[in-house]
Amino acid sequence: MKKILLIATGGTIAARPTESGLAPVITPQELLSYVPEIANVAAVEEVQPFLLDSTNISPDHWLKLASVIEARYADFDGFVVTHGTDTMAYTAAALSYLIAASPKPIVLTGSQKSIFLRDTDARENLAGAFSYCADDGAHGVHIVFDGKVILGTRAKKTRTRSYNAFSSIDYPEVAIIKDGKPCYFIREEETGGPVFSHALSKGVFVLKLIPGLSSDIFDYLDTHAEALVIESFGTGGLPAYGGWEERLAAFLRRGKTVVFTTQVEREGSALDRYEVGGKLKRYGRVLEARSMTLEAAVCKLMWLLAQGGDLEARFYSPVAHDIL
Repeated sequence: MKKILLIATGGTIAARPTESGLAPVITPQELLSYVPEIANVAAVEEVQPFLLDSTNISPDHWLKLASVIEARYADFDGFVVTHGTDTMAYTAAALSYLIAASPKPIVLTGSQKSIFLRDTDARENLAGAFSYCADDGAHGVHIVFDGKVILGTRAKKTRTRSYNAFSSIDYPEVAIIKDGKPCYFIREEETGGPVFSHALSKGVFVLKLIPGLSSDIFDYLDTHAEALVIESFGTGGLPAYGGWEERLAAFLRRGKTVVFTTQVEREGSALDRYEVGGKLKRYGRVLEARSMTLEAAVCKLMWLLAQGGDLEARFYSPVAHDIL
């Protein structure tokens, strides 16, 4: 029987009603008590590094999770992280970089309704996470939710209330949980890890363009951002009005990095397709996320900036199929 560490962090799955709304209070031991059949799947130990609504989770918490896993990595066959859904895709992406090429599974799950409710998705999600984590074919970072196994760098929350809250963006689901067992669509190869990292830069800013937005936002960005992710329209570009190109060029001359992505959920960016995007390459280090999710692009930048080296080459080097 596999030995799995449950790392509980809070979220809706562990929430109960309070005067101000739902808040996480349920312990990891209580979570397991709602799904006793997990004891037939794996030998489980529990740890609770923090107890938070995932809105309150920051890069410091990602580093804490990675350190908990690193400290116990030799002792367990896999790790299940219960987490709130709102920032789960960010955490999954961050862990994909902080614990690269893990030969052991690191599985995130949560729920849209608390596990203490009678009508909830929490029990199925928790059972599915352990089922996948205990399987011999599992490794790397994934989200297991609503019976789907999604690569950590490809997951995005696409629904706020429905049980099928997460989608795999521009990449197939790795597997589904069927009759309590993973049924694989993709058999991923192990790549010789794990490789642990211990730092993230907080100097990444995401700017979502809207029609008419003033480029004066660079008054703030010039001094507060080390790298900028621009969520642009369509396949990518900048408006010709309002001095946007000039401010972008000045930002790049300061040695900063700019990554263009798109506000469109699927099919990615392609700056060269239209003149509003293609002309930007002449200003220097303008990168594009291509098929990457916003969550993966942000977390990869945080990771690379903290490491130093040739950022452009490493940004375009795939990690866990984050860029195609």
